[in-house]
Amino acid sequence: MPKTRANRAESSVAMAKSDRAVLNSALLLILADGKTVCMQSSKLLDDKATPRGKYPHIKRVGDFLFVSGTSARNPDNSIEGVQVDAMGTTNLDIRAQTKAVIHNIRDILHAEGAGLEDIVDVTTFLVNMNDFGGYNEVYGSFFGYDGPTRTTVAVHQLPHPHLLIEIKVIAYKPKTNA
Repeated sequence: MPKTRANRAESSVAMAKSDRAVLNSALLLILADGKTVCMQSSKLLDDKATPRGKYPHIKRVGDFLFVSGTSARNPDNSIEGVQVDAMGTTNLDIRAQTKAVIHNIRDILHAEGAGLEDIVDVTTFLVNMNDFGGYNEVYGSFFGYDGPTRTTVAVHQLPHPHLLIEIKVIAYKPKTNA
């Protein structure tokens, strides 16, 4: 059976998807009529905490940037906003963790030439809604009423017992052809 333009396009997409397993690679989807659908690329950053699963820190799809759920973890896996006293009592600070998360997101966005001002949507996961006030206070020091849309939900737990907050964002930053 001869390959049609649609079959060739499907084959190209299938081949590109199989090659996508390597992070920091790009995927260019082309329709049968030769038009580009979108460019996708994923990045895993060396200067950020390694994700606790097989996913990138950030993914570009066309002009949109998707930042994976980000916490207050440092590259050495320590966590901002955690203090343990001599008796072993742990104090977790939602304000310090929120600030660290937003700084981590800012740094991740910089890898694609974007910044906090390019964020259009924020989804926040809090382990305890009693932390909402402290989180909201810090959030408000970075964003105003003209900032991104936001959803905040309570979750049962996050991947480490010292994590109080995780945030994922969507940003819009057209790629420049520099």
